[in-house]
Amino acid sequence: MDQGLTTEQVWELLSDKLRSFLRSRVSDYDAADDLLQETFLRIHQKLGDLRDRERLISWVYRVARNLVIDYYRKEGRDPDVPMSMEPSSEPDSRNLNDLVMGWFPEMVEELPENYREAVALYELEGVPQQEIADRLNLSLSGAKSRVQRGRELLKAKLLDCCSFELDRQGNVVDYERRHPCDCD
Repeated sequence: MDQGLTTEQVWELLSDKLRSFLRSRVSDYDAADDLLQETFLRIHQKLGDLRDRERLISWVYRVARNLVIDYYRKEGRDPDVPMSMEPSSEPDSRNLNDLVMGWFPEMVEELPENYREAVALYELEGVPQQEIADRLNLSLSGAKSRVQRGRELLKAKLLDCCSFELDRQGNVVDYERRHPCDCD
């Protein structure tokens, strides 16, 4: 990651789109603005841990989505209703990729223990595979293998749960649940 990237730069790059993203999921604009501030507080606290700048945008939106879910849980409401709305102002607004990615934290928790931490570090936190290898006391090829196999298990779980319609670029544009599951 570019060591010079600051919270202020992330704010300039994403704050307007992130505000729209949050307002599309939380009808109370004051609460959405509070969530925006909390999102950037977390970004400020954890930005130094993000190793892969290419994952910045997905990481920021994941932080925001998780805060929205926490907001609805705290309020005693169902977080799935607003989370299922199609995004209007975030990157890739033509697809449902971010919605599907929002299911990952819970699905990762259901992985077998030997894959769970490697996949969580790589997919949810953006940690490079060499660092995963170091943290888990594995060889680089061992870390890569755990990440790859864990991702295959996640994919199988997703495909067991839902059928997906993809566009030409491989983006999720629609889905249908096969049976009751954690999706949607």
